[in-house]
Amino acid sequence: MTGLLALRANHFVSIETLSEELWSGSPPRNEATTIRTHVYNLRRVLSSSGPGPSSGVALHTRPMGYQLSIPDELLDVSRFDRLAREGRALFDTGRYAESAERLRAALAVWRGSALEGIPVGPVLSGHLAHLAEKRARILELRIEADMRSGRHRDLVPELYELVATDPLNEWLQAQLMEVLHRSGRRGEALRSFHDARRCLDEQLGIEPSDDLHQTYLQILSSGYQR
Repeated sequence: MTGLLALRANHFVSIETLSEELWSGSPPRNEATTIRTHVYNLRRVLSSSGPGPSSGVALHTRPMGYQLSIPDELLDVSRFDRLAREGRALFDTGRYAESAERLRAALAVWRGSALEGIPVGPVLSGHLAHLAEKRARILELRIEADMRSGRHRDLVPELYELVATDPLNEWLQAQLMEVLHRSGRRGEALRSFHDARRCLDEQLGIEPSDDLHQTYLQILSSGYQR
């Protein structure tokens, strides 16, 4: 429950939503009492923290729900969003090196998975999936900014690692092929396509997408330009 309130900081969270998170639609008879106990314990923790980094954090009772108020400067997600917006704006104006640095700073806010070690129910699962998707999009934009800055050789180790972690991600596969080709490693770029093709066939029983196949054909003809 605390994780949901924290992830929805400064927003109203209904008792119904808290119940769904805690019990997945099958609440106990003492549902209201249990939620009030959680709220009491959280308030006690907040009140005992005293002056310090958590100053300004408060749990407010609202009609049919609660709101955990946290100053933006204490929220990692707020800092991530701000840096991501700045990086995207720099990218849109063609300032790719600056964009990559700003996006790198946004990604550095992440320290492992969000709410790692906290029990996750159905409501939190959806919010965490949304956060993971936002992070993935910013990672892609940062890679694109680095590529447009000409940092192809620097990207090779990172993209090899990302592809090893997520071998079914055809976007990452295509970027790996591109940076290898632009680094003068055309043979490796072509081999990586065959590795991707084999993985997609073994794991999903499908062929590479048209985009990935087109990247391969362009590299094969040595006429690949972005």
